Amino acid sequence: MKFQTISLALLLLLGPVVSLAAELVTLQTRPGVEQRFILITPEKPIASVILFAGGKGVLDLSSAHGAPLINWGKNNFLVRTRNMFVKHGFVVAVVDAPSDQQSSRGMLGGFRDSGEHVQDIDDVINYLRKKTNTPVWLIGTSRGTESVTNVAINSEQNPSGLILTSSMSVQNHKGTAVTEMDLESITIPTLVVAHTDDGCSKTPSEGAEEIAGMLSNAEKVEVKLFSGGDTLASNPCKGTTYHGFLGIEVNVIDYIADFIRGR
Repeated sequence: MKFQTISLALLLLLGPVVSLAAELVTLQTRPGVEQRFILITPEKPIASVILFAGGKGVLDLSSAHGAPLINWGKNNFLVRTRNMFVKHGFVVAVVDAPSDQQSSRGMLGGFRDSGEHVQDIDDVINYLRKKTNTPVWLIGTSRGTESVTNVAINSEQNPSGLILTSSMSVQNHKGTAVTEMDLESITIPTLVVAHTDDGCSKTPSEGAEEIAGMLSNAEKVEVKLFSGGDTLASNPCKGTTYHGFLGIEVNVIDYIADFIRGR
């Protein structure tokens, strides 16, 4: 029943899975700039994933009694499903905007497409490789796909793979659409995930095929379209809608995990 599905979705949003050894990590990535991220490490990790929320990207991370606190973006698709990745044996890093991008505008308006952003995330990739000795994958959702695509194109740390969910394929003033970036230079395996009923005007599902067609030099390219689930928010670009795969999170994360393991 629809009521039961929505109730389960609300339970997921209001009562997230208990974190597994979560900690807040702070790296000095540029002079006077700190990059924070939540780190969750399973007992026997097989890979690492760096998760990028959409929108302004300012999670405003802090800690209380040693436990990380998320002060914005709790309902974002990748933020709220972070422990699902851990259950698949993945080390998870949920990245905040760096300290010099913590304004109300955050990373909107060009920072996600900048060299400074790549430098910050390269330090996170390097940290994870040294700590876990596992392949490191980039996973972005919505405006976060701008970040991960930029890093995949320009990184000096050579991430192992790329996952794009609800990708930005229509250009607007808040940043650069993935379709406007140098996708031909990406060589790593890439999975493009979309929802057939995504109502966000900048992330239409048909954009997934367009992006895949431009990834002409990637080792492996796959498109996966999902349907079903629920929508609670009136704004179709919010995480609690089809745009954020509400109600079908397990199916989406399982598919992404299988893609990563298959590489």
